[in-house]
Amino acid sequence: MSTISAASVNELRKKTDQPLMDCKKALTEAGGDMDKAVELLRSWNAKATVKRGGNETGEGRVGIFVDNTKGVAAILELRCESAPTAKNDRVLALVQDLTQVVADTKPTDVADLLTKPFAGAKANDRLEEVVGVIREKMIVQRFERLEGGTFGEYVHHDGTVGALVQCTGTAKGDVGEVLRDVCAHIAALNPEYMNPAAVPAEKLDKEKAFIAQQIKDDPKNASKPANIIEKMADGKIKAWLGETALTEQAMANGPKYPNTTVAQALAKVGLTIQKFVRYKVGASA
Repeated sequence: MSTISAASVNELRKKTDQPLMDCKKALTEAGGDMDKAVELLRSWNAKATVKRGGNETGEGRVGIFVDNTKGVAAILELRCESAPTAKNDRVLALVQDLTQVVADTKPTDVADLLTKPFAGAKANDRLEEVVGVIREKMIVQRFERLEGGTFGEYVHHDGTVGALVQCTGTAKGDVGEVLRDVCAHIAALNPEYMNPAAVPAEKLDKEKAFIAQQIKDDPKNASKPANIIEKMADGKIKAWLGETALTEQAMANGPKYPNTTVAQALAKVGLTIQKFVRYKVGASA
């Protein structure tokens, strides 16, 4: 049997980020062949992933990739077992790599994503490499890819919540700050609908009926004329939409955007929002 040098073990360690003992074992089994050793480590990582298959993945991280030059963007949620792992630099890099694969290759679902090419191998190989190093189960929970228009992004500092917006229009100047602020607003307030038109008619009618009944039941309104009652109802509906629909909400950073709705803030820089996606780790929607 050939002797495996420390230099070879260190070289494989640098190539794969795997534990030294695993690298030595792989090189020994591969008879010193570096490429075969890499493949062995990949196969062992796959087994490590299967072995951890039943573990809970209650923690994780949201990643966003935007390329406004190509007009593509993607958002992805990766789940793992522990909060420290979600903050690990290797996991941060993995999330960004996988999110870029989504943007570049148009996968149809998670299973398809893992078959997509990445750095001469597959996205699943990239995932398994990190699993092999950290020894913790990780899964891609969900992703979404957007194409066309101008994009903005925001991921909270702990990586647990992120928002991506897609806008149309002719941008006026540097719109990055406004787009980021809008995304931060979405991450913080979690709007239910994009605009009033997106509110289901049934829900809007129900809210109008509820407000009308409230006004009718208030004794102070008994002597008020019908046109005043109607204005009161319209005002309450507008206020409700200001809480429910993103475009009607006042920008969260009030001092920076005084008396300005999200739609108005975007309009000032020539943009109209077409879609937003908000991911929170552990949430189903």
